[in-house]
Amino acid sequence: MASEAIDLRGHGGGAPSDLAHAAMADYADDARRAIHRLGTPPVLVGWSMGGLVALMAAVGGGARACVGLAPSTPATTRDPAAPLRPGVFGPEAYGIVDRDPDHQDAMMPDLDREERLVALSSLGPESLLARDDRQAGIVLGPLPCPLLIVLGARDAQWPRSRYADLPMAADWLDVDASHWGLVLSRRCLRELVPAVLAWVASRERRQGFR
Repeated sequence: MASEAIDLRGHGGGAPSDLAHAAMADYADDARRAIHRLGTPPVLVGWSMGGLVALMAAVGGGARACVGLAPSTPATTRDPAAPLRPGVFGPEAYGIVDRDPDHQDAMMPDLDREERLVALSSLGPESLLARDDRQAGIVLGPLPCPLLIVLGARDAQWPRSRYADLPMAADWLDVDASHWGLVLSRRCLRELVPAVLAWVASRERRQGFR
């Protein structure tokens, strides 16, 4: 199965962008453009904020399935009084106050030192506007494709209880991982990848995909 990783605007190797004014709808547009460019329905996979972006893109159609790795949760209502502030913020907002891999036991308990270095090297500025947008509430309708939510048993940030009001049907997979471990723990990925692929294959059989 071929895969393609995309960089949202202002991230990774993506085109230069005014990150301070990037909203969640902008990220979803980036994902939708990637869907259209592929020309065949993909399985969308996203982690954390990117998981919500994947859900937003999947709502518009064109995906054969969606996998959210501890995704930021969509809302049932939007708070019109919530502030929407242009700007950027750093990883300290999530409790990462330095780049020493030996100081990350609380955030990355299941990563070895090499994996922690990869995690820390990936950190950069994020859009405050997009964060406020999520906190105001991203309201989504039903997905036209199957959805799998993968959660980590060691993830204190996104426990199962945060998804109690998930406004869409989903299958669930729980694994022994932290939030970071879902994407960077080699031990976890050896189990997680085959499980996700098996889920995709089973859902595709039901939908008649070949």
